[in-house]
Amino acid sequence: MQDYSYIGSELELFSQAYNWKNYYGNLIQKYLQGRVLEVGAGIGATTEFLCKGHQKEWLCLEPDPILTEKIDLKISVGRVPACCKSRVGTSADLVSSDRFDTIIYMDVLEHIKDDLTEVKTVTQHLSAGGYLIVLAPAHQWLFTPFDRAIGHYRRYNKQSLASTIPRSLNCIQLIYLDSIGLLASLGNRFVLKSKTPTKQQIQLWDKVMVPLSRSIDPILQYSLGKSVLGIWQKQI
Repeated sequence: MQDYSYIGSELELFSQAYNWKNYYGNLIQKYLQGRVLEVGAGIGATTEFLCKGHQKEWLCLEPDPILTEKIDLKISVGRVPACCKSRVGTSADLVSSDRFDTIIYMDVLEHIKDDLTEVKTVTQHLSAGGYLIVLAPAHQWLFTPFDRAIGHYRRYNKQSLASTIPRSLNCIQLIYLDSIGLLASLGNRFVLKSKTPTKQQIQLWDKVMVPLSRSIDPILQYSLGKSVLGIWQKQI
């Protein structure tokens, strides 16, 4: 693959969003079994939360070699379980023998220009009965200068996200998360118009808004939120 360098600056900023990672992590944890592929693993911050060490293998696939070095460091010092390993590349660099029980995109698919080809390619490496999990920012009308600055091509709603998924996969769950955070996103979209949220804003969202959303989202039947979460299973 050609040399790639991630243009975003938000990875460290969001790495300590513990409540948020725990929120969606609890919703998908039961699907993270066997061999897991994490596409666009970044600096491994999400891996630290999601990988519990009982998996047979957890492959962190990341196109930026500098970010991959940070993952390797976390592996070497034990910040992530020993079942984790990294690889520089994209889904196009996977070989035919690469097979996974679960493939995850955690705030990654929106960074990929041709998302249809991406998902079609990666699902060829998903074992029968395996799961594809996608978490992405929701609602194109919330697209802000911040989205553009960190390399987002789009935001999704349920329909647009579902349209990227091959018919060989059955939808298990498709929901919105973080209804309270949606209000903050509205404020940024129409009032602040900020390219980059501050550390204080991230802490306020994670420590106050996310716990509120975690209580309110089920009451709203996961019908509102600033993120969309989809889980699909490949037909057996």
